[in-house]
Amino acid sequence: MTDIAITLSRVSKCFKRYNHPTDRLKEVLQPHKPRAQEFWAVRDVSLEVPRGQTLGVVGRNGSGKSTLLQMVVGTLTPTSGEVKVNGRISALLELGSGFNPEFTGRQNVFFNGQILGLNQQEIEAKFDGIAAFADIGEFIDQPVKTYSSGMFVRLAFSVATSVEPNVLVVDEALSVGDEAFQRKCFARIEAIKSRGGTILFVSHSATSIIELCDRAVLMDRGDLLISNKPKTVIDQYHKLIYA
Repeated sequence: MTDIAITLSRVSKCFKRYNHPTDRLKEVLQPHKPRAQEFWAVRDVSLEVPRGQTLGVVGRNGSGKSTLLQMVVGTLTPTSGEVKVNGRISALLELGSGFNPEFTGRQNVFFNGQILGLNQQEIEAKFDGIAAFADIGEFIDQPVKTYSSGMFVRLAFSVATSVEPNVLVVDEALSVGDEAFQRKCFARIEAIKSRGGTILFVSHSATSIIELCDRAVLMDRGDLLISNKPKTVIDQYHKLIYA
């Protein structure tokens, strides 16, 4: 297995903004006459993440962090550049992604487990452990739409980490959990790391980034500004937001 878990080669992502809904249709009918404004959420980012490293990603709201992670996970396709991920990847992105609100927690465990590459027998074998880690009691058999944000993230994190991923991506979702649950999550992240797993971790918590990560990068307005030790990056981040 290669020593590089994630490779980003000059990756960019452009979204189109239209002033009116009909402008999109007009552009299809008249492709020679562009009607959209281009918004580059990520611009020309190159990055390598070694296997076993925990990389923190920080930046102000709208800096391109979530867009970058979605391209790593594969839910967004880069406008240009190339993304390579070696090994099984699991992600906990924005709250609500990946779960059907009409399904019960139990049904979503089986549904998501299959998406993550497990078969029915493997999910059945892991189910009790998933339910115990989430610790939401009888709500496991209630529709997810009745869950609090804390209950939702408990179950989502438990499922995402139960597949023993080679690469785990966590995008700020843990901030909705209570302190005791966050400690459980960080312990599980450390266990994944100790097995040689790679972690991409987005957080606005400077303490979490410094304590959990081996390295960090700072994003701003779609650009990757610096890649360095977590304390150095956090200091630069604070200068940026308080300037």
